[in-house]
Amino acid sequence: MKFQRGLSLNTLMLGGFVLALLSLLAMKSIPPWIEYGNLVKAVKGTATDGSLKDAPMSKVREAFSRRADMDDVKSVTAADLEITKEGGELVISFKYEKKVPLFHNVSLLFDFEGSSSANQ
Repeated sequence: MKFQRGLSLNTLMLGGFVLALLSLLAMKSIPPWIEYGNLVKAVKGTATDGSLKDAPMSKVREAFSRRADMDDVKSVTAADLEITKEGGELVISFKYEKKVPLFHNVSLLFDFEGSSSANQ
């Protein structure tokens, strides 16, 4: 007696649902991580700019704003940055939350934090 092989309709539908849910999570969660990477790049680029070493904080914030505009960073503004000088070097840090709605009343919440210092 030969047995049939293959997937039943229920298994196929369940697999499609799981695949659709995973695709939704990926499509919604990747853009905040890309923006976070661009933000870190803008912060580190601003902090390592030699012309801003002795500049006032307002100039540092303007330089960050220009870099953030080029990298399409919208979640953090120059006013949200914490700028300090440690050992003669600029240290720029930030912390923010990003809420991404998935469907109906379900959302993802990302807590992002970073700094231009070498130990982060």
